[in-house]
Amino acid sequence: MTDPIDLDARVAAILGELAALEDPRIRAVNERHGDDHGVNLTRLRAVAKPLKTDHDLALALWATGDTAARLVALLICRPKKFDAAALDAMIREAHRPKVYDWLVNYVIKKSPLAEELRAAWMDDPDPDVRSAGWALTSDRVAKNPDGLDLATLLDTVEVEMKDAPDRLQWAMNTCLATIGIVHADLRDRAVGIGERLGVLEDYPTSPGCISPYAPIWIREMVARRG
Repeated sequence: MTDPIDLDARVAAILGELAALEDPRIRAVNERHGDDHGVNLTRLRAVAKPLKTDHDLALALWATGDTAARLVALLICRPKKFDAAALDAMIREAHRPKVYDWLVNYVIKKSPLAEELRAAWMDDPDPDVRSAGWALTSDRVAKNPDGLDLATLLDTVEVEMKDAPDRLQWAMNTCLATIGIVHADLRDRAVGIGERLGVLEDYPTSPGCISPYAPIWIREMVARRG
């Protein structure tokens, strides 16, 4: 058990280190995307690296509510040590985009409770929580689709995606594209849904990147796979 006084001192030291890395220009860019920190992520990872894996410290950093500290926490925690209640509470308070993305991808997807949470979250009334359910579903569609009703997932996307809040819409669109890319028997239907809904059709895409518009995304990825 970590000494609480020592833990408090370590948290304070890390918060000070992160504060010293604050860059107003980075903060301005991040704030345009809904984040509220100004730490370069490469430097933030450098803060986390010598800490190695330290779950008690991760919990203490998360409890500060500071976005940069929470990102460090997600890098040093042990995903398998969180129970379902803890992960459910964390996803409900992970409002900042980068914290949300890292929590889902670095922690929840690595948890043995991912499938339990996926099933629970798919019908959650909170659209951000439901988004996590869809993100976990996309992962399962790609890696372990047995037992999933893919046709029903497409039905839901067709009915709900167009008017869904941004985060949920993005997660549903990712699932739509994943179904179309991985499952040839449903590819034409997935492309057709994307074309009819037009979600993210005009999304700005940098040169060399694939558009998130599902019909383009599906066709490009299938072509790359040969």
